[in-house]
Amino acid sequence: MMLECVAMTAADVDAVVDAEARSHKFPWTRGNFLDSLTAGHGAWLALEDGRMIGYAVMMQILDEIHLLNITVLPELQRKGLGSSLLLRLFEMARQQAASRMLLEVRPGNVSALGLYRRHGFVEIGRRRDYYPATQGREDAIVMAREL
Repeated sequence: MMLECVAMTAADVDAVVDAEARSHKFPWTRGNFLDSLTAGHGAWLALEDGRMIGYAVMMQILDEIHLLNITVLPELQRKGLGSSLLLRLFEMARQQAASRMLLEVRPGNVSALGLYRRHGFVEIGRRRDYYPATQGREDAIVMAREL
């Protein structure tokens, strides 16, 4: 079955926050997701056979899409669902007349780096001390891909 993306609503946030807490060492908060919805960012649930398998949040600025969060539930990772979700996000970004997608990723997130590189993202810079880390802060690799 094809991956379906539906708009995230405030009613979905509790389930998303639970998934986020299971997926990330430094998860987004309920407030982060609600702020994104309030700001009008593209927030999506990824569904397979009607069941949430992941989610994504994107912000558009002119002709660029900034991928703020993309997550596949931890128990479903390493099955190609991240690639499927990313391809759907490219499609949606193109429909919004975006020409480029940007994102930040932790240098230590080897699986995400591999996913992004396989899909044509290239490193364009670094943001110093961007992420919270167990010991202080961690840089972010800034990546971009033409759409």
